[in-house]
Amino acid sequence: MTKLEECFEEGNLHPIPPSEKKARDSLRTAHENLDEAQEGLKNGIIRAATNSCYVAIFHGARAVLFRDGIREKSHFCLEMYLNTYVVSGKLERKWILFFAHMRSRRDINQYGFEPPLTREEMERALEMASEFIEEMERLLTIDNEKTEIR
Repeated sequence: MTKLEECFEEGNLHPIPPSEKKARDSLRTAHENLDEAQEGLKNGIIRAATNSCYVAIFHGARAVLFRDGIREKSHFCLEMYLNTYVVSGKLERKWILFFAHMRSRRDINQYGFEPPLTREEMERALEMASEFIEEMERLLTIDNEKTEIR
């Protein structure tokens, strides 16, 4: 059984009615959090900027799931689902790696004792987050030929 299949089996991903409205709402939230992350960086609040940056990309990815009729209860499983777009050739692998990296940084901020990202690392993360959200918006505009994954 694949990790994605386990996500469905364990209920961490489950089908819901597809919703363009929820997808749009999630994108709006992604952009709002990206703005907050940029403001946090501007004010030197790196940990808060990192967390807002992650929430931005989380909501960007979540928009795709809402459009596809999938609800997540696990950030890891959201990542596993997005990987189906990599497998289908519709998304570059670097975006999954970026999502995983920022998820890890968010976890470190919340639960660990490591220092925050540097200002330069945060600037780069915000640039990539903006591109990530653009990629999610692009995925929302392409015809979604679902692969049987459940």
